[in-house]
Amino acid sequence: MKKDKGLLLVLSGPAGVGKGTVCSALRKHDTDIEYSVSATTRAPRLGEVDGVNYFFKSKEEFEEMIANNRLLEWAEYVGNFYGTPIDYVEDTLAKGKDIILEIEVQGALKVKERFPEGVFIFLIPPSLSELRNRIVGRGTETEEIINERMNVARAEIDMMKNYDYVVENDKVELAVERIKSIVTAEHCRRERVFEKYKELVEVN
Repeated sequence: MKKDKGLLLVLSGPAGVGKGTVCSALRKHDTDIEYSVSATTRAPRLGEVDGVNYFFKSKEEFEEMIANNRLLEWAEYVGNFYGTPIDYVEDTLAKGKDIILEIEVQGALKVKERFPEGVFIFLIPPSLSELRNRIVGRGTETEEIINERMNVARAEIDMMKNYDYVVENDKVELAVERIKSIVTAEHCRRERVFEKYKELVEVN
């Protein structure tokens, strides 16, 4: 019987919604899900490790990756570049393992053009005021940057119409359970399993 191909899970949403926290919690619950590490030109935040949270690159290094077609997608966001190295993603899917991309909305839409069979999940906050509180709570952005991120967030929330699922991040554990249910359902979709099981009814 044919081996299942892995699911490409794309999780995105406005900055500060808790994508990283939810993604980390999901992987603790489901250790079979691989995490695709993105490349970025932004400076590391306190506690972030190169090659674990992001591949931290200079602008010149990032531009070289673009020129060599080594990125599945890339986007500029609030003055910094973000992108997904392509080789690891394709190799993981071919092995039958699920992989999750935690990326910005611009990047997610580019991935959808290339991998329409992916599962696209939009993470939303309970409210915009709660989103602002989370960004302020980081203590890493100036008031000007915070206001800019909130303006971007409003535009990004309008883009949820391009996603397959919308998950509210009111509590991390609840958001994780919702995403796990989505993954289970997607593995059972007729389109994904038809070819695998068709051989059961084929006449030799």
